[in-house]
Amino acid sequence: MRNSHKHLPPLDYLIAFEAAAALGGFTAAANSLNVSQAAVSRKIRLLEQNLGQDLFVRTHRAVHLTPEGEAYRRIVARALDQLADASRDIRKAQTSARVTIAATNSIATLWLMPRIQSFREAYPDIEIKLISSDDDADCLAADVDLAILRGEGIWEGFMAERLLDEEVYPVGGTSPASRVPQGTRPEDLASCTLIDVASHHEEWLDWRGWFAAVGVPFPDSVQYLTVNTYPLAVQAASDGLGIALGWRHLVDDHLKEGKLVRLLEESVRTESGYYLLTPRIKASNPDREAFAGWLTSGS
Repeated sequence: MRNSHKHLPPLDYLIAFEAAAALGGFTAAANSLNVSQAAVSRKIRLLEQNLGQDLFVRTHRAVHLTPEGEAYRRIVARALDQLADASRDIRKAQTSARVTIAATNSIATLWLMPRIQSFREAYPDIEIKLISSDDDADCLAADVDLAILRGEGIWEGFMAERLLDEEVYPVGGTSPASRVPQGTRPEDLASCTLIDVASHHEEWLDWRGWFAAVGVPFPDSVQYLTVNTYPLAVQAASDGLGIALGWRHLVDDHLKEGKLVRLLEESVRTESGYYLLTPRIKASNPDREAFAGWLTSGS
C-alpha cells in the first residue's frame, strides 16, 4: 500500500458527501442511500473533520456547498464514477459469455466465417473466439469448447456429431482462359494445371487419389501448383491458376457467387465428413450448447 493512501477518507464518507452534494440535501441523500438522515449527517461531519475543512454551510432550512466543497465534489464525483466503471468492467469480464470454437483452415475460412454473422444476430450477447488450424492438437486443446474436424467420427474423449458429408469434384475459375470445354472427361484434365494441397493428413484426398477413385489412370505428365492450405487452393482456382478439387459445402458459396464452376459430373464420395466435437469432460455450458444447436440445426 502506498503511503498516500493513509490520507484517503473512508469510502462511505465520500459516498454520503457526493450524494448530498448531488441531491442538494442530507434527507434526499439518505433516501437515495437507504440510510437515515442522521447517518448521512454524521458521515459528512466526520469527513469534514478528517479534511479539516467545512464542505457545507448549514442553515435552518437547507445546506449549501462551500466553495471548497464544490471543488471537492467535482473531484469525488469523478473518482467514484471511475471506480464504478472499473468495477462494472471487471464484473462484465467475469460474466461475459464466450464460446471458443476451433476448426480446420478450410472449414473456418470457407464455411464457418461466412455464417458467423447470422449467429451474432441471433445471439448478440455471446462472444465468439475462433481458432483456425490444421493441427488437430490446436483444435482439441483444453480451452476449446467446440471443434470441427474432418474424420470418421471417432475422437477419444469427445462426442462427435456429423455436420457435413464429403463429396469431391473438380472446380475451376470462370474466366474464359480457365474454362474447360463441354464434354471434358477426367483423363482430359492432364493438360490442365492441377492445384494440390500439401497436407500432413495422409487421408486427405489429392489428385492422384481422386483419379484412382473414379477409375481413371493417373496421367503420366502433370503440371502442378502446390499450396499448403485448402483455402489457398480455392483462391488459386478462382483466380484461374489451375483446377482444384472442390469439396462440396466448402465451395458451395463460391459456386453460388459465380467465382467457381464445377467442371465434371464425376465426383468421389467418401466415408469421411466434418464433425462437431464436444469434450466429454467439460461442464454444462448453455452458451456452448446454443452455438452447437445453431450449427447442427443448419445455421
